[in-house]
Amino acid sequence: MMLRDVPFRRAALLLGLTALSACAVGPDFHRPDMPKNMAYQGTPLKPTSGHGTTGASVPQQFQSGVDIPGQWWTVFGNPNLNALVDQALANNQSLRAMQQGLKSAWEQRRIEGAGLYPTLSASFNPTRNKTSRVYSPIPNANVWLYNVHTAQLNIGYVPDLWGGTRRAIEAAGAQADLQKFQLEATALTMISDLVNATIEEATIRAEIDATHELIRSQRGVLKTVTAEQGIGNASRQDMTQQMASVAQLEGTLPGLELQLAQTRDQMAVLVGVTPNTPLPEFRLEQFTLPKTLPVSLPSDLLNQRPDIRAAQAQIQSASAQIGVAIANRLPNVQLSATPAQAVGVMSDFFKPGYGNWTIAATVMQPIFQGGSLLHAERQARDNLLQANETYKATVLSAIQDVADSLHAVTFDADAMTASEATLKATSQSLKIAQGQLRLGDVSELVMLQAQQTDAQARLAYVQAEGARFSDSVGLFQALGGGWWNRNDMGMTPAAQKSLGKSLLPW
Repeated sequence: MMLRDVPFRRAALLLGLTALSACAVGPDFHRPDMPKNMAYQGTPLKPTSGHGTTGASVPQQFQSGVDIPGQWWTVFGNPNLNALVDQALANNQSLRAMQQGLKSAWEQRRIEGAGLYPTLSASFNPTRNKTSRVYSPIPNANVWLYNVHTAQLNIGYVPDLWGGTRRAIEAAGAQADLQKFQLEATALTMISDLVNATIEEATIRAEIDATHELIRSQRGVLKTVTAEQGIGNASRQDMTQQMASVAQLEGTLPGLELQLAQTRDQMAVLVGVTPNTPLPEFRLEQFTLPKTLPVSLPSDLLNQRPDIRAAQAQIQSASAQIGVAIANRLPNVQLSATPAQAVGVMSDFFKPGYGNWTIAATVMQPIFQGGSLLHAERQARDNLLQANETYKATVLSAIQDVADSLHAVTFDADAMTASEATLKATSQSLKIAQGQLRLGDVSELVMLQAQQTDAQARLAYVQAEGARFSDSVGLFQALGGGWWNRNDMGMTPAAQKSLGKSLLPW
């Protein structure tokens, strides 16, 4: 009866080991709860101010809950910009470095997955031996010289009793996800910086043109004041003040030219070429302000922002590391087998009687490690708490980014409307002054001062115009940039699936 119970006990033991290997110690991953009823602002979104039909003065509508296009920069209607972004996505060295890092992270995930399988290695050891004639028994019928050829397999297997290996695979997969979302964040920053650089270049060029116009008008005023000072109708102080005003304006030009040169250098590096490479020039009239702007729901932002997804992956990795730390403190089993054959001549291989084997099982239990395993578990739990708090802070920061972008779009539209009204008033005043000058009702100095005021208003207008374009870029960036609707991995979808696929379906 006892003998017949042995197979059942073995089966029960096998079932017990299988049950243990089906579970994994440590907490399962879950995303932290966030405050409910999250919103970007306390009042409903309204269209921005503006009354034009084209250009930067058009009103912009907000559409809540719509998807973000992957090629969102095309809404600005600039073919040269579209070509530059495509070139940057293909050639930007920082992005390409992140793509290689992602491949490395995927391979690390596969390395960890190999721990669930047995290990198998083979060895072949041929030896030539001599036996002492005096002190050793004489083998093989008085032959002191003989050969031994040993072929052996080494098989090892460590059952994942507590799920520590699977938690390590989970942590490696989370690190691969972290690398992926850091790549997406790099791509989003690179695209946004490039689009903003082209808008900044166009704005600086418009500022330079407006500054030149202002300098011409100030020089005209200086010429008039100098002539009137010569006939005694103006003081020398008036003339020197006007000379200082002209010099001050001329002094702003080198700074603008420097900004323009540095912006173009930045564009070249983002595209992946040297600064001496010819690039297209950009002007504000080449851009179209999008009349409709998407606004994702705050709940959708949790999946759209690369930084939030990266923080979420960090939580999963930290959670899995707790399971690894716990498993390291528990007993484990190591199984091994070494089947082999040892023969004197090669022709005896695979003949009966020459085989030998060893089967072994080792049970290991850490007893004293100076407290390192306990503190490793505590450290892993503290890392999880830190990752949770970092995630919450990242979510709040992302919501703030969207709220700030919405405020910028709204209030800069108001500023644009005010600048446009000011420019219209100064242009009308200049026309009146020019008409009065022709009739002799005002002096040339009055007309030149009106021209100067109009040039200053034009300078403020182009700055407000550039701000509206940049605000639209900022909103697309704050919403995640539609990375899920394009391929930033630098490889085909089939290659992505092959690299990102886990070794096991669990």
